[in-house]
Amino acid sequence: MESGEDYSLFETRKDKGRHIRRIYAISLFVAICFIWAYRLSHIPAYGKWAWLGLFAAELWSGFYWLFGQALRWNMLFRKTFINRLSERYENSLPRVDMFVFTADPIIEPPMMVINTVLSVMAYDYPAEKLSVYLSDDAGSDITFYALLEASTFAKHWVPFCKRFKVEPRSPAAYFNTLVSTNSHDHNHAKDLDAIKKLYVDMKRRIEDAVKLGGVPSEARSKHNGFSQWDSYYSRHDHDTILQILLHERNPHNSKDVDGFVLPTLVYMAREKRPQYHHNYKAGAINSLLRVSSRISNAKIILIIDCDMYSNHSQSVRDALCFFMDEEKGQEIAFVQFPQNFENLGKNDLYGNAISATVEVELHGADGYGGPLFIGTCCFHRRDALCGKKFNCQYKNEWNDENEKEVVKANLHELEVESKALASCSYEENTLWGKEIGAIYGCLVEDVITGLWIHSQGWKSIYYNPPRKAFFGIAPTNLLHTLVQQKRWGEGDFQILFTEYSPTWYGEGKINLGLLMGYWRFNYSATTCLPILYYSFIPSLYLLKAIPLFPKMSSPWFIPFAYVILGESSSTLIEGLISGGTIKGWWNDLRMWLYIRTSSYLFALIDIVWKFFGRSYSSFAVTTKIVEDDDVSQRYKNEVMEFGTSSPFFTVLATLALLHLFCLLATIKELVLCKVALTGEKMALQVLLCGFLVLINFPIYQGLFLRKDKGRLPSSHTIKSTTLALSACIFFKIWN
Repeated sequence: MESGEDYSLFETRKDKGRHIRRIYAISLFVAICFIWAYRLSHIPAYGKWAWLGLFAAELWSGFYWLFGQALRWNMLFRKTFINRLSERYENSLPRVDMFVFTADPIIEPPMMVINTVLSVMAYDYPAEKLSVYLSDDAGSDITFYALLEASTFAKHWVPFCKRFKVEPRSPAAYFNTLVSTNSHDHNHAKDLDAIKKLYVDMKRRIEDAVKLGGVPSEARSKHNGFSQWDSYYSRHDHDTILQILLHERNPHNSKDVDGFVLPTLVYMAREKRPQYHHNYKAGAINSLLRVSSRISNAKIILIIDCDMYSNHSQSVRDALCFFMDEEKGQEIAFVQFPQNFENLGKNDLYGNAISATVEVELHGADGYGGPLFIGTCCFHRRDALCGKKFNCQYKNEWNDENEKEVVKANLHELEVESKALASCSYEENTLWGKEIGAIYGCLVEDVITGLWIHSQGWKSIYYNPPRKAFFGIAPTNLLHTLVQQKRWGEGDFQILFTEYSPTWYGEGKINLGLLMGYWRFNYSATTCLPILYYSFIPSLYLLKAIPLFPKMSSPWFIPFAYVILGESSSTLIEGLISGGTIKGWWNDLRMWLYIRTSSYLFALIDIVWKFFGRSYSSFAVTTKIVEDDDVSQRYKNEVMEFGTSSPFFTVLATLALLHLFCLLATIKELVLCKVALTGEKMALQVLLCGFLVLINFPIYQGLFLRKDKGRLPSSHTIKSTTLALSACIFFKIWN
């Protein structure tokens, strides 16, 4: 028998550059300590409070930086061996349930939803062991109609994919790739024309229904599933709607055109009542956990958002290489794949690739026993997700006899029994949402659920394969990105005030490095305070020629220069290694600043108001489509999109103009009369202000130079100019 890595279903490799990273981190922390020492040993008589404020900002930023370095200290990289999995377990592979979630047919169009569904139905995996569940929290009959159409199209699409080994297996994505390729296989070309025609016809019917705002009467009459909408009053008040569209117990309707069984396909819109809180996506996950336990009860579950289609047909097998590994598989609760986006430009204008998280930090969390659960693109072990604690006696048992028992009832009985499991009252006086399933009480139910699973003794895996496993659609304008980041920042910070706070809930239960990794995300919203202070106060103090940093000839200038150059170089190198560009790094830097001075600011304000009972945050679904051709074109041309009024833009524009006014006033003073006196001692302060002016150039364009609809409204120009000028004038005359 083979042993060790030669026998394992996956390989683990440590970061080759870990020693360089560690030396750099230690040296930079020493420089940070020197900066703290400088602040405490050089407190001036004039400007004392501004000085101490900078010390507080640098102190917290330094500690927060340490949390980030913990995720760079012990990075791991994984490789799977699918061939070994097939050799050992091909005839005993476990069932896999796949949960797809949608919440709004306007923001998440039905065509996008069914492309995701079709992509996972066509996995290179025994179809009889796959079950796909669509949770529709809008309870939209159009989405149901689209899924019904997809169930028919799947009879042609799934065998086509397997016959020609199609990649990717989302029809829309695959047909888009054909624009730049040509097939020389006559049979493939013939079948391709036929399947494409079927897809176009299906798309036309669905889009016609969307335009009409309802399902055509002739379509309703052909399927009795639409009768369930007779008790539908609104998206927040309706009975459970559940329909098994494809199932092996209905052989006449569940086989493809080649005569093979298709994956089980189920539509669910859980019951909604105004008097019951539905707990957003976490509630939908738990409803599907119960419903699927009655219909298929697979031991492995894929959780995926409707905008993240499968880009690789082998992803299920990749995940199983971890779960089914004979030596380490039994302790793994979930396998997290990264979120990737197909609509990112070369230079990623809005920083939506979150490359630092995807390419670095999640690998670092893997080194401490597991990455965070990010809410999508994740394969879970049902036992772990349903509250079972890990212990050394836990063993992998992939015999599916118990799974098969659940399908003995006829389909009608299954539907009736499953509907009861998705009712509003089912969870009353139970541990669902507390110790079973996804955890409730936070905007980021994914992070808190992952923490809870880790605290039960389980580990997780982060797998970033060479071929991206999933692709989605990122926001294509600035406001949507900022709003999304606000929700994440607010939700992560909220965790600290729940019973599941890593500070006390994870203490003694998870590795200190992983605990610091959680803090890295939990405290992200608080970074708005030091960043705002650092970008606001030094610029204003230029107006009075009061230095807040050491002069360039001072030895104390060295640690400041080292930290600035070191961090800039480090993030640039990480970005380039991850496949980015220098301009992309600059865009990331700009978004880093914008998120901390607007998204996190409003996240923190909302949390404070909520603490006093004056605000309530709700889950917001980010728009996944671009409706305006002009907006789409500006996005392709990497022109920043504003186009509307928003408090986010007011803050950003006011800060940008304040930096500009302070820099112009300072340059005027330096050039006219004070170069010799203030040039050297104000150099770092002037450079900081100049950097802030340079990085805000898109805002100046939006305020003064652009004429298109994506510019900032005139009201913002007037408001922000007034606020910035008032701040400068008030500070100048204030003693």
